[in-house]
Amino acid sequence: MKDLFSGHAADYALYRPTYPKALYDWMFERVEKVDHAWDCGTGNGQVANVLVERFNKVEATDISEAQMQQAKPLSNVHYHVCSAEITPFAEDSFDLITVGQALHWFDFERFNDEVKRVGKPNSLIAVWTYELVRVSPEIDVVINDFYQNTVGEYWDKERRHVENQYAEIPFPYRNVEKKVFLQTYEWTLAQLCNYLHTWSSVRKFERINQINPVIDLQQKLADFWGGEKTKTVTFPVFTQVGKV
Repeated sequence: MKDLFSGHAADYALYRPTYPKALYDWMFERVEKVDHAWDCGTGNGQVANVLVERFNKVEATDISEAQMQQAKPLSNVHYHVCSAEITPFAEDSFDLITVGQALHWFDFERFNDEVKRVGKPNSLIAVWTYELVRVSPEIDVVINDFYQNTVGEYWDKERRHVENQYAEIPFPYRNVEKKVFLQTYEWTLAQLCNYLHTWSSVRKFERINQINPVIDLQQKLADFWGGEKTKTVTFPVFTQVGKV
């Protein structure tokens, strides 16, 4: 599994969006028991911090120790540096397994084998990823051009899975359901650009060219931002769940 986010873990924690409450509510309605949950690819622990409000115990894993150092310490959330495909957990351990914005980086076959090993019978697996940010028709055109043409060649090949809503990722589970939720914010232009600067493609562009491409983008977006201090920024979050 690639680790593209350790180098800017603090920015990731500050500027990446969280996930909508409606997503969690929809997921929790489908969980049979709330004893033990595993948040895989936890990053800075934002999902684990929500799970612990419902579950007695939460295990959170990631390959990035730097990311997990940004997590809020909680007594019944246990963090482990390990891959998604090989974990220290016993068989039939979990009632819920979650993967937020990370599944596309995994070895799918090996991860699914691990889920079936550590998931209890009839446990739930829930995975999700947010799609390209939306602001307004005029601004979206500028961001789409930046996404495709300025940093397009700097995206890793796994990005295609986000673009097609995980359609090519095996999901060998029962009673599969899919839904898109919207997460919205009122952001300034600076907040939007801080988020864009966390893109792995932007960081790769910056390393290779020694230039931050978001600086020019911000100047272009300013022409469309108008006199408003903030604008509504929307992240569509594609979600699917299934029974193990």
